[in-house]
Amino acid sequence: MVRRWLLVVLVACSPAPRVEPHTAPRAPSHAGPCFEEQIKVDHFCIDKYEAFVVELDARGEEQPHSPYETVEGKRVRAKVAPNVVPQGYISLVQAKEACANADKRICKADEYIRACRGTKPLDLFPYGGGQQKHGVCNGGKGSFVGKAFGADYDKLTYAQFNDPKLNQMEGGLAKTGSFPQCVSPDGALDMVGNLHEWTEGPDVYGHVGFRGGSYGDSEKNGPGCFYVTTVHESTYHDYSTGFRCCADIRP
Repeated sequence: MVRRWLLVVLVACSPAPRVEPHTAPRAPSHAGPCFEEQIKVDHFCIDKYEAFVVELDARGEEQPHSPYETVEGKRVRAKVAPNVVPQGYISLVQAKEACANADKRICKADEYIRACRGTKPLDLFPYGGGQQKHGVCNGGKGSFVGKAFGADYDKLTYAQFNDPKLNQMEGGLAKTGSFPQCVSPDGALDMVGNLHEWTEGPDVYGHVGFRGGSYGDSEKNGPGCFYVTTVHESTYHDYSTGFRCCADIRP
């Protein structure tokens, strides 16, 4: 379970990993009610996959960004494609900006749950039913920060929770769409497991939530589509925090 850390944000000291080139998806079409990389669900649109980001330079041109690095001090845009490493290490504030730069927005909590579980009232998981099916989604693998730095969490630092090597460890974070059976009734993938996904709106205590669980834990804070952690501020990020964007339906 991701812990809350009241520490000054530090820069991870590990060397920056090489960014592998990949082909970015072509510009989305505005002809339909949703962007072409999105799915229409009731009254809104949602990205089919978890997002990766690109950096925007002074001219607004897109430049590659390593999904294993934070986006501190950078202007970024959310992108969507299958078979790419999604962006972890991102806060709600940063994810909202990335979505806005793609003419989208962060999903609301009820939108996330609806897109994840479908319309059947007894379904708790994207693949249906009320029981978890181990191995269908990318979850339940334990804390990778504990594996990398030891399980004495009182000694761990915020920088260690944001170390680039964590999401590069074998058997952890998967590329988008790598678990094809972890798909919602409407066709959204990885809404349970892989990365926690930020959603809009504070709770009654002023905290915001990330949902769906991660590859380390997709069980402790609720079943499947109802997994939520609400103990962090909107500026918090670590290796497990990711996002996907929603959008309003265009007439």
